[in-house]
Amino acid sequence: MRETRKPGLTVFFPAYNDSGTIASLVITSLKTAERLTSDFEIIIVNDGSVDATADIADELARTYPQVRVVHHERNRGYGGALRSGFAAATRELVFYTDGDAQYDPAELELLWRAFTEEVDLVNGYKISRSDPLHRIVIGRIYHHTVRTLFGLKVRDVDCDFRLMRRSIFDRVALEKNSGVICLEMMKKIQDAGFRIAEVPVHHYHRAYGKSQFFNFRRLFKTVVDVMKLWVLLVVRGTHRRPLPVGATAPAPAPPHPRGDGA
Repeated sequence: MRETRKPGLTVFFPAYNDSGTIASLVITSLKTAERLTSDFEIIIVNDGSVDATADIADELARTYPQVRVVHHERNRGYGGALRSGFAAATRELVFYTDGDAQYDPAELELLWRAFTEEVDLVNGYKISRSDPLHRIVIGRIYHHTVRTLFGLKVRDVDCDFRLMRRSIFDRVALEKNSGVICLEMMKKIQDAGFRIAEVPVHHYHRAYGKSQFFNFRRLFKTVVDVMKLWVLLVVRGTHRRPLPVGATAPAPAPPHPRGDGA
């Protein structure tokens, strides 16, 4: 960072049935954040997990004062978990990555080095995707399709390894609860004129659990969600309409620290 004062940092993990990985991710992120700034917090968003994720997250929060947990009593979906994480973040910069350990939180340091006063978001892109062949093929088709449909300029819209200014969400309102939230977020951020830098990061084989995305039912739903989003953001472009003077983008309701706020 070029700034003399090191900004505060929120790190958060959307987690669903990630009991085998969440502890190591949190401990790694703690050690990494300590090297970058003295002002940081770690948030685990437990999205209605049915394994031991909730208990492990609570134990981590008891052990480390910088860690806190947001619990969803019911699974809200990946988008819902991200929205809760952004709503719970309190520091100037926000970093998130998934709770399944396919990315290494220690590489947050690479994004941090690329963050300057001229940058609003540093987007990771996978050096090489460590997934079964069918997932790689589907992922490439998805990436090239949505990049063309939405006019995206980033190299990897589907890389959930991002560091950004929290103030972005004064102007950008996220609405989706499904996995297309990443597409929604990057399209809205790009169209709002925020400055984006890109950094290569490693992607690792999933060592625990299984993907919630790659089955025919979810793939079909994703196609439908993408087309609905295309109509909303490309055809209608309602997100480009300027807010009234003095207004900011509506924030999601703060999540309840021990439940889903319902």
